[in-house]
Amino acid sequence: MGRVEGKVALITGAARGQGRNHAVRLAMEGADIIALDVCADIDSVPYPLATLEDLETTARLVEKLDRRIVAVQADVREPSEMRAAIARGIDELGGLHVVVAQAAVSSLGAELGTRAWVDTVDVNLVGVVNTVHAAFPYLAAGASVIATGSLVALRPRRAYDKAGPGSAGYKYAKLALAHYVHELATALAPERIRVNAVHPTNVDSPMLHNDATYRQFRRDLENPTRADAEEVFATVHAMPDPYVDPDDISHAVVYLASDESRFVTGMQLRVDAGGYLVVNEFRP
Repeated sequence: MGRVEGKVALITGAARGQGRNHAVRLAMEGADIIALDVCADIDSVPYPLATLEDLETTARLVEKLDRRIVAVQADVREPSEMRAAIARGIDELGGLHVVVAQAAVSSLGAELGTRAWVDTVDVNLVGVVNTVHAAFPYLAAGASVIATGSLVALRPRRAYDKAGPGSAGYKYAKLALAHYVHELATALAPERIRVNAVHPTNVDSPMLHNDATYRQFRRDLENPTRADAEEVFATVHAMPDPYVDPDDISHAVVYLASDESRFVTGMQLRVDAGGYLVVNEFRP
């Protein structure tokens, strides 16, 4: 306990799933939280996104831990909204030490059209850049920036004709994000501001557990269920597990947010049950 005591952590996509888990775990370790989420659906995303009630639940969970939280509805695609939300949080909490750019969507299915490519890139890549750049004026030596990538970014390109433009946009956005982290970490290292990426595989969250994802993993079935999809989720891993828990990702986030990782920057940290090993040779 207390690994990030006295720090203020900004988290996007904080209303549920991994984002909420990171908020609660960082609060457990002593951080105050700025929690942002769009709390609205996006037409090209084929599952419901978080709601204001979800964001309020995150706030209550953090407050139960006797930590302060500023929860704001804001869209990572809009730089002005990010600047205003972050400024509000800092005014109330007094500073900013950790940025967790977590917000992301997955738009699988050829029927969603090319709008899905645009929206996915806007949230998963442009949204990260908007978040980090809006936070940058408040960061000082010792700060930590953590971006959520994906195992998809680190696997070889595959055919997207069946998964649709949104799938291709997801691959592009997460790969570009990995490059962005590498270059930003290089630029900010002289200022002792660390920048790292965490690349999860399948995570037990609403982004994984929805009908659109199930259909992509079980194209042999007309209306696959969660149980049907779970039969094949593990095929992308070296370990025989279908997915990891949000806590498994939060362990990495807490480490990278804490001073324990004070000399770790530019890291592409995989939490992937060996998914990278399945398709990539060793690269020194």
